[in-house]
Amino acid sequence: MSKASISKELNDKHTKILEGLLKLPENRECADCRSKAPRWASVNLGIFICMQCSGIHRSLGVHISKVRSTTLDTWLPEQIAFMESLGNEKANNYWEKKLPLNADRSAIEKFIRAKYEGKKWVAKDAKQPAPEPVEMGTSSNKLVEGGATSGKKLRRHSLEEAILPTHLSEDAPPVARPRTGSLDLNHIYTNSPLPKGSAPMTDCDTATRKNNSATDLFNLLSVHDAKQECHTVPPARWATFDYVDRTL
Repeated sequence: MSKASISKELNDKHTKILEGLLKLPENRECADCRSKAPRWASVNLGIFICMQCSGIHRSLGVHISKVRSTTLDTWLPEQIAFMESLGNEKANNYWEKKLPLNADRSAIEKFIRAKYEGKKWVAKDAKQPAPEPVEMGTSSNKLVEGGATSGKKLRRHSLEEAILPTHLSEDAPPVARPRTGSLDLNHIYTNSPLPKGSAPMTDCDTATRKNNSATDLFNLLSVHDAKQECHTVPPARWATFDYVDRTL
C-alpha cells in the first residue's frame, strides 16, 4: 500500500494510535537522549525520538533509520503495526543491552552513531527486531477501518474469481452440433416441408451417412430404399404419369 492510498479517515486513526503509544510510560522519553515528549519516530527501528535526535537519525541514512513525524507525516498500516509491537523499551533491550548505567549521552551524535552504526552495545548473537509485512486481509480492524482493504473484501474478491469460470460455463449457450439424423427424402419428391428436428439414429443411418455426399438419383433412391427397410422414413409418394405411344 502506498501513501496516496491512505484515506483521511485512516490517517486520522493512525494519528490517534500514535498519540496513544506516546502516552505509554516507556515512550514518554526519547529513546536516545531521554528528553521528554518525543514527537518523531524511526519507523524501521520502532522507537520514538525527539526533534534533535531525529536530525541525527536522518544523517545515518535510510538504510539504518527512516524518520517520520508522528503528527505531520502519513503513516502506512505496517509502520503503525511495527511501532505497536516494539516501542522504546523493547528496542533498547536490543540496542542498549550492554550499555553501562552511567553511560555518557552528552555527545549525543557520537552516542547515536555508536549505538546504531557500530552496534556497540548489542548483545552477541542477538537478532535485531525488524518490521514484518502486514497482509491487509489479516491485519487488525483498527488498521483497516476507514480506508484500508478489509479481510472480508479480499475474501469476497477471491470467491468471485473462483466462481466466475463456473458461472460463465453455466450461462453459456450449448454448443450446436451438426445433425447426424437419417436422411429423409420425402420432401424431395413432394412439396411437403422439411421435418422439424432430427430423426432418430439407426444402424442404417450409420451405414448411409458415409455416402451422403452423392447427389445422383440412383444413390438417392438407394438411400431411400434403405430407409424404408429400417422403418424410419414413411414411403415416398411418387408422382404418376401417363405414357403415350406416339408411334400409333
